[in-house]
Parts: sequence; C-alpha cells; structure tokens
Amino acid sequence: MEANILRQTVEKLSDEASYGRLFHSSRDEEALPSGKNLKQIIHLCRAILFPGYYGSARINKQTIKFHTGVLIETLHSLLVQEIHAGICFADNDCLACSEKERNEQAVRLSEQFVASLPELRHMLSTDAEATYNGDPAARDLGEVIFCYPGFRAICNYRIAHQLFLEGVPYIPRIITELAHSETGIDIHPGACIGHHFSIDHGTGTVIGETSILGNYVRIFQGVSLAGEKFPPDENGNAIRGIARHPVVGNHVTIYSNATLLGHIHIGDGATIYGNVWLTHDVAAGESIGQPQSTKQKYNTK
Repeated sequence: MEANILRQTVEKLSDEASYGRLFHSSRDEEALPSGKNLKQIIHLCRAILFPGYYGSARINKQTIKFHTGVLIETLHSLLVQEIHAGICFADNDCLACSEKERNEQAVRLSEQFVASLPELRHMLSTDAEATYNGDPAARDLGEVIFCYPGFRAICNYRIAHQLFLEGVPYIPRIITELAHSETGIDIHPGACIGHHFSIDHGTGTVIGETSILGNYVRIFQGVSLAGEKFPPDENGNAIRGIARHPVVGNHVTIYSNATLLGHIHIGDGATIYGNVWLTHDVAAGESIGQPQSTKQKYNTK
C-alpha cells in the first residue's frame, strides 16, 4: 500500500501537466546563482568597504593594501562565477551563445562593479554619518556600521543597485532579498536613492522599484513607498516598467507606518508623520499628519 502511494505520487509529480512552467532546464548542467556564494560576496564587499569591522582582525594601516588586494581578487573571481550563472539563467536562448562570450561579459561586468567600490564606500560613509547624526542612541559610527539593521540593508541595496545599473540579471534582487530576510527591510535594487540616506529601526520598511529618493532622506520603521495597481495592456496583461512609486525630494522625513502610494511627488523639506495614507503630491516644506483627535466630555450623572 505504502509503495503504491509513493509510486503514484512520483507519477503525478513527473507529469508535464503538473510541473509545466515551474521546470527549468539548464544548459550542460549550468549552475544557478548560489545564495551561499552571494552571501560570501556581500561579506567580501563589507570587508573591503569597512576594513577592520569585517574580514581579518589583523588588518592595519601598514597591511591594508595587501588585505584589500587579496579581497578584491577573491571578490572578482566569485562575482564572475555568479554573474555568469545569472546570465545563463536569464537567457532563454543560451544555447545560441558561446561559453567564451558569456564569460567575457561576466568578467567585464565584474570589473565594472569592482571599479565602483570607491564610490560605493563614499556613498555608504554618508549613509552611516546620516544614521549616526539622526540617532542619539548611537554611541559612535562603529555602532552604526557593525550593528544597525537599517545600515546593513542600505549596504546590500547600494551593492545591488550598482549591479542593477550594469544590467546584471537576478543577482541584484537576490542580494536585496538577503537583507530583507535578515532585517525585515525590503528595498528593490532598482530604486534610486541619494546620499545621506538613513532608515531608523527599519522593520517592515518597503521601497519599490521605481521609487526615487533625494539626498538627506530619513525614514522610520513600517514606511511603504508603494505602487498603485498598474494598468493592463490591450491583452489584459500588466504593463511593466512604468513609473509607479513615489518621488521624494531632499531633506524629507517620513515617520513610522506611513504609506505613500503611487507616482506622487514629495517636495524638498517635507515631513510626513506616522500612520498617514498618502495618495497626493506634497509641497516643499509642507507637513502632513493625522487629523488631531478631539476630547469629549461625557455627563456621567
């Protein structure tokens, strides 16, 4: 009886009508992108960008060049491997391309990413500074870099966004989803975010793909920069790639659990207070909050 159940289950699961579009056929057993390797790539990036906080504890000003060189070589090699896997996974016509072409493309994209690391460090230094200056509970910059989940999520986002700009498939999204799993903060790698960005607490924060944030933006936990329902085409399929998320100006603060919905514009210096549901533009310098509650006296006699 038990053997029959097992055999019948195998037959059902092996039926093409069952797996259909859920099946992926690799060329020559090409590996898919590896979550384990991408975690290592993030760790290597952190060790390069924040020497002494991550990576070898023996690093000092005399040995930093040596350690950085070793880390860069390891990062480049691993990143080429994962970009290569991502390209193959994304290309339905992969049978038509050559191994040499794919490898050359992966090497070129990895080199572009490595070349961007100095600018990434600069951007993240502004984010760490903004986080520290905005939180009196932070003892020093090191606490922000080493402990804060908001900064960890921003770090993953900055790395993923650079790869996204280069057109690397799948890898950027996996990297931001790793941070999502670790911190509860969901930032799409396609979002455009300026310098001196900070997320306080962060749990439940969502920043959608076409969101644009200016410089010196500060947001709190539970904030959603979300898209409205996007329109269908003539065949009833959702139209993808259109701007559908908020555009936030410079020096804007958005407090906890506020939801900004659709392609609305928030002007420079605006403040959005907690638990607001916002579907319209906000002028520069304007403050938006919940209506004040009123006190009522009841006659208990």
